[in-house]
Amino acid sequence: MNVSYRWLRDLVPGLDLDAEGVAEHLALRGAPVEEMSSPGALLGDVVVGHVLTAGKHPNADRLSLCTVDAGDGVKSVVCGAPNVKAGSWYPFAPVGAVLPGGVAIKKAKIRGEVSEGMLCSPREIGLGSDHSGILEIFGDFTPGESFVGAMGLDDVTMDVEITANRGDLLSHLGIARELASDRHGEARLPEIPGDPGIELTWKQGAPEVEAGGVRIRIDDPDLCSRFVGVVIRGVEIGPSPAWLQEQLRGAGARPINNVVDATNYLMLELGHPMHAYDLGRLAGPAIVVRRPRPGESTFTTLDEVERKITPEMLMICDGERPVGVGGVMGGLDSEVDHRTTDVLLECALFDPKSIRSTRRALGMSTDASYRFERGVDPEDIRDAVQRAVGVILATAGGRVDGPALDVCPHLFEARVVGLRLARIQQVLGVPFTAARVRELLSPLGFTFEGDGEGDLLIRVPGYRSWDVTREIDLIEEIARTHGYDAFPAELGPYRPGTVPDDPMFQLEDDLRRALVARGLFEAQTPAFVPEGEGDVRVSNPLNTQEPYMRRVVLPSLLRRVERNFSRGTKDVRLFEIATSFRRVGSGEAPAEESHLAVALTGARDAPHWSAPEQALDVWDVKGLLEDVASLAYRGSATVVPATGEPGLYEAGVTFVVRDGAGVEVGRGGRVRDGLVDAPVWAGSVWGIELKMPDEVTPVASPLYKPVPQYPAVERDLALLVPDAVPAETVLETVRRRTVELLEEATIFDVYQGEGLPLATRSVAIRLRFRAPERTLKDKEVDRVVQGVLAHLKEELGVEARG
Repeated sequence: MNVSYRWLRDLVPGLDLDAEGVAEHLALRGAPVEEMSSPGALLGDVVVGHVLTAGKHPNADRLSLCTVDAGDGVKSVVCGAPNVKAGSWYPFAPVGAVLPGGVAIKKAKIRGEVSEGMLCSPREIGLGSDHSGILEIFGDFTPGESFVGAMGLDDVTMDVEITANRGDLLSHLGIARELASDRHGEARLPEIPGDPGIELTWKQGAPEVEAGGVRIRIDDPDLCSRFVGVVIRGVEIGPSPAWLQEQLRGAGARPINNVVDATNYLMLELGHPMHAYDLGRLAGPAIVVRRPRPGESTFTTLDEVERKITPEMLMICDGERPVGVGGVMGGLDSEVDHRTTDVLLECALFDPKSIRSTRRALGMSTDASYRFERGVDPEDIRDAVQRAVGVILATAGGRVDGPALDVCPHLFEARVVGLRLARIQQVLGVPFTAARVRELLSPLGFTFEGDGEGDLLIRVPGYRSWDVTREIDLIEEIARTHGYDAFPAELGPYRPGTVPDDPMFQLEDDLRRALVARGLFEAQTPAFVPEGEGDVRVSNPLNTQEPYMRRVVLPSLLRRVERNFSRGTKDVRLFEIATSFRRVGSGEAPAEESHLAVALTGARDAPHWSAPEQALDVWDVKGLLEDVASLAYRGSATVVPATGEPGLYEAGVTFVVRDGAGVEVGRGGRVRDGLVDAPVWAGSVWGIELKMPDEVTPVASPLYKPVPQYPAVERDLALLVPDAVPAETVLETVRRRTVELLEEATIFDVYQGEGLPLATRSVAIRLRFRAPERTLKDKEVDRVVQGVLAHLKEELGVEARG
């Protein structure tokens, strides 16, 4: 959003921050300033010129010859615009001036007459797109004074980044609250120059209200919960006064005419989009808020584009036809122009979801839809209309006809949220008193019910009703206004959680660690794909080229490989753990499965002088596939060569992964030629896609064991073991017999050959004994060893070698 620094100073008179200070303060509050600029940065050479005479050029029918007082003398100027007239004021670029775009003004002879400068159009000085005539300015000026200073273009425009949940910051008043809440003054609305101060009377009802010869009705209260209208008759459409034009230009807006500028001014100041209809063009005259009727399939908006409308969209209609797309843009047939004398001023409250879907379906975005999508203040609609009426009466004249109409089928009720002081400390780690909480939240518009010092009840203002709904939201506001940089840097005491992660999350983390250890990078790609890669269609896709949810993940990674190829990168190692979507049946939710996808190409190892570069081959991919399949399926999966249709892969170099039940759960191999747009220097592209198991056996959490304090005692045994007895069986028998004192039993040697009885082998076992609370004695260990030998002989026929 473009924010005018001068406008902020008007709203917060005590503001003691310069533009850079404001930018720093907003960044700390979560609304960083992306860029700062000045509307008049490139207009330093332009001055205010007073046209003294304007007559026909003696040698050209379409040119005028003017004399202009530029402050340093009277200049002769040849002009091609038809609207220049004597006695008026215009921006004047003298000889030597440089205009936006690098245009240098030189003294020239045009059709035999000398021209010592140029009278400028809005497009020539970057203040609009109109090039049909010279920009006439109105006010009390001095010839030769700076055009930038005279028009208030010495402002600073700040491009503030607003997050989607902070619709209240899409206005200068919302930004001003953030500044005023930190002892930089008090936010209040400035007076409107020339405001006659007429107080509106109101007529409220639902679903229809009529007054001033106009009827307003809401047929779809679920999509429009409130619609306010005021009839103003006898307005005179013309340019806005200098103060209004300055405010709009400082915020990056282009002045149009006094009535339209008034609605834009209130939108930028208070965040309430408004629209003014030419009352003489409304059938009825009436306003009906409804969906399109049969036969109403197209509508021409203010930008002169004919758009297709659907039955789900909300339209603003007169007594016969649509005159506007609700919350998005008005219609061409009812716009205010120089012929307008009576207007209907509108301010409404629309459903954000409806506005979002309509805007996407129409393929357009406006300042109004941008605000309605994020939620506007449902409480101060009347105050906003009252102020807008004041601006229109002050700049365009006229009179209010009858009471203002307020159709309100659903009255807004403010939310009250409980806040526990103990919970604040638990979340933020710092105690806050009730007084401190009031000090932080009150400047933002939050009010407190009761004067208690314990738990608090806080009323949420309307402009924050969209994002502050829970106790944790209030705690976030406290942290934000207190200042994240004001919290202590040391780590306080805390108790870690004892609830283990979901087994699937543990498995995904294990796979990530294993793949990163092999040099792969994790990617995150959108789930939206073209038609051929999915069968679950999205009802409101982000773009028409990718209207489906992906059925497999690997093609998305292959597009990332293509992007790396296009930038000259030949060694690519990517993996992604993501969700795939599969259609189940009509009316049923799609089936979702977690998949692991891997895309590889290029060299096996990083380049090094000690060895020539070797490309990845099929055995590298098979080894990686075996490792991830074993990890995912806890050793029960097998990898075998693929048979039949290879799918994405090339026949003969494709492997299939089967789980313990023999069901195919994944594939890997070389990607078929033609599936990847690869340059000639690129190597083979390899891919893997593995379905994650539906149920994952949780891994036992490691248990803490203290470091032993007492020494261990070791005994080596040489055993004659029959060939028919596995060595592991011998170890299991030893462990069962010595479960209390035995710490470890390992095989360190096996001998077969001369000197041994037939069908036997010698197995050497090392036993380590330790008691956790005392030092073992040799005699005690010897008794245990003798018992082990006796048990082995009795159970397995294993004897000690002599």
